[in-house]
Amino acid sequence: MSADEIILQLQNRLARLEAEQAIRGCMNRYMVLCDQLGIDSPLDELMGLFAADAIWEGIGNKYAGTFGRLSGLPAIRQMFAKYMVEPAHFALNVHFLTSELIRLETGDAATGSWVMLQTSTFNSGESHLNAARLTVDFRCDAGIWCMTHFRTENLFSRPVDHWNAAALLPVPK
Repeated sequence: MSADEIILQLQNRLARLEAEQAIRGCMNRYMVLCDQLGIDSPLDELMGLFAADAIWEGIGNKYAGTFGRLSGLPAIRQMFAKYMVEPAHFALNVHFLTSELIRLETGDAATGSWVMLQTSTFNSGESHLNAARLTVDFRCDAGIWCMTHFRTENLFSRPVDHWNAAALLPVPK
């Protein structure tokens, strides 16, 4: 293999790693913003994570009916705006992502999948534990990776008593 071929191979590998990291960063920022949804949430920043022609979709028995299919930024924006009220819908909301798999299909298209665990306490005081499978298509526009099709499918959901207690953490003395 020639030096030029080796350099080209290394450049392609580096581009793939950088794309995967940018996709990870996009999903991480999305989850952080979703954890903090409220009246002061930066809705424009959240919408900036999506392509103009994006789709946000709940799939499967539970989420297809709950969330439906939203096409285009105006519809997605309207859905998120419902959560940006005072008092906030979520008193506590934490998303955990695991089982990541990112597949670059071309230099500017990729699909990622994750299992998400969401722990929430609502303004009403009720708490919930949800798990979902996320499948997200991405596209690189002008060097920025953004979501083009976000799909969430419920794996399980259940109410819980509460997440946070005033009791001190037990530690060795």
